Amino acid sequence: MPVRTYKLIQLVGISDKGFDEASRNAVKQASKSLRNVSWFEVVEQRGKVKDGKVVEYQVKLNVAFKLEGSD
Repeated sequence: MPVRTYKLIQLVGISDKGFDEASRNAVKQASKSLRNVSWFEVVEQRGKVKDGKVVEYQVKLNVAFKLEGSD
């Protein structure tokens, strides 16, 4: 049976457009410096309010990537 091992890290993605884009931004940026990014899980969503308006969306993500040498 193949052995698969993943490293799990936590990131915060930010967008001024929405939670979906904040998630995509975090995964895209992580993929620039991490190889084998495999999945993500949204842990928390929050936002920033200024003068009664939502001005920023923030998403806390667990992101996993497969360790090299694991099948």
